[in-house]
Amino acid sequence: MSDTASQNQYLVQLQNSIEPLRTKLAHHPLYNKINSREKLQTFMQHHVYAVWDFMSLLKYLQNNLTCTQAPWTPKSTAELRFFINEIVLGEESDEDPNGGHISHFELYKRAMSEAGASFEGIDELVNRVAEGTELRHAIELSSVPSSAAKFIATTFDIIDRDNLHEVAAAFAFGREDLIPDMFLAMVKELNVNGQNFNTLIYYLERHIELDGDHHAGLSALMLSHVCGEDAQKWSEATTTAQEALSARIALWDGITSLI
Repeated sequence: MSDTASQNQYLVQLQNSIEPLRTKLAHHPLYNKINSREKLQTFMQHHVYAVWDFMSLLKYLQNNLTCTQAPWTPKSTAELRFFINEIVLGEESDEDPNGGHISHFELYKRAMSEAGASFEGIDELVNRVAEGTELRHAIELSSVPSSAAKFIATTFDIIDRDNLHEVAAAFAFGREDLIPDMFLAMVKELNVNGQNFNTLIYYLERHIELDGDHHAGLSALMLSHVCGEDAQKWSEATTTAQEALSARIALWDGITSLI
């Protein structure tokens, strides 16, 4: 069996194993409940933490798959370097609809401002981390909703285990491509009713365009390269993907209980 065929077989097995969780997320009752500006604000004030901690998964991968220090030396393979740098380019410096470039996190905060959602809590957390406060202590000191705090804890538990294939699995199968088209349709309907959610619509459309197609494909290829034909790595990657998806379901459940 060729390397590619073998890797594809492992990948298909992983995708089959997580399909029930992905289906549960795609049909989560949360989406149908967000039918007002106030409920959308509540959603965004929780979801922003997932937008933020996503970048730490990405930076872990960049640090481990590319050389990010001087003097530079070639690291991993050119294919892996291409995969991760392509994703970093889109996530950290995407096209700004107002001109120039912007990270998806900063774009999301702009969308929150348009929608009247508060980003005081996420700013408080990010500022504490920037000042050098240890993450879990920063969470305790900041106004982070409990369900979002648990979600962040899962993300950094995966990062702290320091296994490249596990982080790659969480990144590839547990992240932003899980916002379905139906959520975008709902936001557009709210927008038609005279409310300004244009930046959020742009953000969602970019994620559907990039994460749902191009980035998702790159991430799966990246995981295949990282795991190779190591059955143990594929098994651990599968478990981690399930862990990440379960954490997202728990976050969605927490938001649903509030709205």
